[in-house]
Amino acid sequence: MIVLKAPQQKLLDALQSVAGIVERRHTLPILANVLLRKTGGDIELTTSDLEIQVRTQAELGGDAGNFATTVGARKLIDILRTLPSDQLVTLTAAQSKLTLTGGKSRFTLQTLPADDFPLVNEAVDFGPSFAVPQKTLKMLINQVHFAMAVHDIRYYLNGILFVAEGKTLTLVATDGHRLGLAQATLENEIPKQEVILPRKTVLELQRLLKDEDTPIEMRFAGNQAKFAFSGMEFVTKLVEGKFPDYNRVIPKNHKNAVILGRQPLLASLQRAAILTSEKFKGVRVNLEPGLMRIASSNSEQEEAKEEIEIDYNGDAIEIGFNVTYLMDVLANISQDMVRVELQDSNSSALITVPEQTGFKYVVMPMRI
Repeated sequence: MIVLKAPQQKLLDALQSVAGIVERRHTLPILANVLLRKTGGDIELTTSDLEIQVRTQAELGGDAGNFATTVGARKLIDILRTLPSDQLVTLTAAQSKLTLTGGKSRFTLQTLPADDFPLVNEAVDFGPSFAVPQKTLKMLINQVHFAMAVHDIRYYLNGILFVAEGKTLTLVATDGHRLGLAQATLENEIPKQEVILPRKTVLELQRLLKDEDTPIEMRFAGNQAKFAFSGMEFVTKLVEGKFPDYNRVIPKNHKNAVILGRQPLLASLQRAAILTSEKFKGVRVNLEPGLMRIASSNSEQEEAKEEIEIDYNGDAIEIGFNVTYLMDVLANISQDMVRVELQDSNSSALITVPEQTGFKYVVMPMRI
């Protein structure tokens, strides 16, 4: 019995959109599979890792029959990738096997019953829905994701704080050494909702979101978040815990400020980073009227020195930073100019973007 006939590219695109959360090693073998559920000419593809569930609908045609099964997601993708993109592929399911044929190629894959697939129990207490264009959320995530912690024992730092309040959506990430905050305006006012999305969810959303104006709808519950966009539905568990009070971390009245080109600053830091020590990654930044100096050195007594002419009339300041923290922010924003605000050599620096009022990046100094 022919279950499904579809162009290779269409089936591959649908599979790749849901397969990002599938882990290669699992305690439950069925979690390496994708759930295929066909109703008439539509097919629904679902993947899960027990904490995140991604589902998409695709119109792929085939016969009118209905069926449901699960099959290894990675293997199916690898097979489809190696077939010609204009080829018509046929899927046939029978007795714990799925056969894929395309041209003169034929593959038979093991399946597991659809009824055994562990779907995520969706919360019933979702708050009001709100939406922003996909490209807006993608930009916000891009501007702060690198400041998330990785495997921190303070588990609430291993993700991004989403705060929707009034007409503002705020995303905040911090690893304790730096903090990124980015904001966008919502169309409608909504009551305050605050959740922490896990790191894996954030990176998967970043991968899936498109640079377009079509909306992504968001809803938050006590322990879950739900996103709907581009024919996809994304449900994720939330990180429990209390996120630090980020407003206390953001410097308020730094008296020294300089506006300079993002690209020249990034290039100077990248060059200086080559001769930092592997362990500390430290650079010294000297500000004086008209000039910024960047210097680095390492245990082999090698050193790098950079100079940038700037429009600056403030205090002379010498301050040390982890160069990676500075390069991360400059590489992940797209605007031409950045504003750097400093108080003294012991206070955090504040980096903002003149063209975007809702963006702030705070980085702590380091002793060098």
